Amino acid sequence: MQICSVCSEQTPKYRCPACKMRYCSLGCYKRHKDTCLPVKQPAPVHPEATDAIHTEPWTVDDLLHEDDITDKVPLQRLQLLGQSKELRDLLCNPHLRQLLRSIDSAHSKDRAMKAAMQEPLFCEFSDQCLKIVENETASSDTCDL
Repeated sequence: MQICSVCSEQTPKYRCPACKMRYCSLGCYKRHKDTCLPVKQPAPVHPEATDAIHTEPWTVDDLLHEDDITDKVPLQRLQLLGQSKELRDLLCNPHLRQLLRSIDSAHSKDRAMKAAMQEPLFCEFSDQCLKIVENETASSDTCDL
């Protein structure tokens, strides 16, 4: 179940046309539009490619390039995150959702991550994510670093 990205209280009914963020009301849209960062679509090389850009789902390769990464999780492993009951249960916690939003919107994501790693709930969430993508049965100790 999704919640409004602005107020974190209601189910979103609308999507910002510029950045695709979901919101629930006119009031939330007005608060959001001052900080909206439009998603830039890459210019198609061929005119017939325009339809493909809007209809095909993103892949990990669309987001990451060989020069940008040292480790790459296969898409099939990432898709398991969306199927995890444990992660869904953790994401029902409004404090965790707010924490994830604050990391996502932080200017200094590394500082925000360091602060989040002090939260036991975030450690539990990150350990569960790693457990799924690394296919481990024993829990990781991410926050003990």
